[in-house]
Amino acid sequence: MRLKSFSFTLFSIGAFIVPFFMVKNSIEIKKIAKEIDRTKEQLTIHLGEKLFFEKRLSINNTVSCATCHVPKFAFTDRKKVSEGVYGRKTERNSPSLLNSYKLKTVMYDAHLPTLEMQVIVPIQEHVEMDMKMIDLIKKIKQIEPYNSLALKAFDREFDAYVLTRSIAAYERTLLSENSRFDQYYSGKNKTALTRNEKAGWKIFSEKLYCTKCHPAPDFTTYLPENNGLYKNFKSDKGRFRIHLDSTQIGFFKIPSLRNSAITYPYMHDGSMQTLNDVIDHYSRGGAGHTLQSKNIQPFNLSKEEKYQLIVFLKSLTDLTYLKKTSIHTK
Repeated sequence: MRLKSFSFTLFSIGAFIVPFFMVKNSIEIKKIAKEIDRTKEQLTIHLGEKLFFEKRLSINNTVSCATCHVPKFAFTDRKKVSEGVYGRKTERNSPSLLNSYKLKTVMYDAHLPTLEMQVIVPIQEHVEMDMKMIDLIKKIKQIEPYNSLALKAFDREFDAYVLTRSIAAYERTLLSENSRFDQYYSGKNKTALTRNEKAGWKIFSEKLYCTKCHPAPDFTTYLPENNGLYKNFKSDKGRFRIHLDSTQIGFFKIPSLRNSAITYPYMHDGSMQTLNDVIDHYSRGGAGHTLQSKNIQPFNLSKEEKYQLIVFLKSLTDLTYLKKTSIHTK
């Protein structure tokens, strides 16, 4: 029996080739394009995750993004200041990356507008990864599956664009928004908090001035502010070093208090070890720097109130993201 021959047309969407006979109309084309976009997005995140845990991003293959942003510590490292290659120390404490999709600016100085721009900083910083971008691209491009994943996700070979976009895409998937407080605050579960935790929330939001800088639900305004940590800031003067504006000495971006129970030590320089230390600092009204926020005023709490405030802060802990991420993050 002789088989009839036939031909069909191929059309492409990005790097994906689709037989034309599979497409019935423009609606089908849009549907396929949407599925391809979703696949590319997933590939981008997958590539970003692999790069996030890749120590070969550093000059001596010992430091990755995850070195300073450890998943089980809410993507901090629990060190006073972070350490880079050859044991070099940075000036600052590692901030959490959770819920970074909400960030309006990045870094303690609140000067970078995107996560993509931030990715470059630790890679090239001498005390962190100490890699020149041109050398890094040559290095990683030769390591599979990075180049093949870049071609699939971005239709281009591995380069700085792929590096920054993929790591930033992964970081935006790191969510922590289901603490017991979230369940209570959203109204989903009004019994999620204990009596003392509810009392602590009332102290935090009504008796004290905490919500002026740490309003729910994000518990940050994302703005830089001088919290009166020191009467005189020495080598690290915060946002001042970006513009050399003396009115911004001691200004650091206000951190979120989410997961604060497990992200010690505290402050931009890791100078406070416990939540008790932090509360004591603010209860004294700060150190009295001339540019200190006017929101910071002395206050008194009873022993019970202090306990209630701390247990409330602990109710902001949510590690459910660990169950949703890959083996790399556990």
